[in-house]
Amino acid sequence: MNGPRTFGPGAMPDHAGLASAKVRERMVNRVRELGVRDSRVLDAMRVVPRHLFVDEALASRAYEDTPLPIGQGQTISQPYIVARTIELAIEGLRDPQKANVLEVGTGCGYAAAVLAHVVGGVVSIERVRALHERARENLRALRLPNLRLVFGDGSRGVPQAAPYDAIVAAAAGDAIPPAWIEQLKTGGRIVAPVGVDEQQLVVAHKDESGKLIRSGKEAVRFVPLRGGIA
Repeated sequence: MNGPRTFGPGAMPDHAGLASAKVRERMVNRVRELGVRDSRVLDAMRVVPRHLFVDEALASRAYEDTPLPIGQGQTISQPYIVARTIELAIEGLRDPQKANVLEVGTGCGYAAAVLAHVVGGVVSIERVRALHERARENLRALRLPNLRLVFGDGSRGVPQAAPYDAIVAAAAGDAIPPAWIEQLKTGGRIVAPVGVDEQQLVVAHKDESGKLIRSGKEAVRFVPLRGGIA
């Protein structure tokens, strides 16, 4: 990877105001105020056009720091949560631009696009066919060669592309699935919401014995992690 990618004049719909750097910078400033400090993450947030990933009717709210519905009972996560999750994921990586990262829960594809600007390779899996297809369409114009989309059960990971330096999740289960632990490199980390009624964003490191050392970071609210495909 050679740094943040830019998008040519024909790469986005005609939303001149939303495509402006000023609008996106306000979002980045808000994310920074909330505590995200990694410049690589902030730079990626600046260049990925979030308005491409929301419904046309909600485009005017695309750069607010809030989740928005994307259909199928799912949401695009608020920008702060996207940035914080990625920041936590790359903190322990020696060279993020050489890292292989699994994202569980593609949704509309926004977080995958931001992540693809920060790490060497991203495999993103989505269990809902309609969302998988929507993400593929959303991402087409961005031409991210280091991002691979997979339709399947995210709770099982993507073993054929393992091992992973990091795994990030956009859905909360009551525990971290064993498949993720198996597919994570020794020394790698999982960043995922854990819990049912009360969720917490958890960072889990895999030690030399294969066990996870966990630490909770902050209270969050995500959609539930489900198995199977839909």
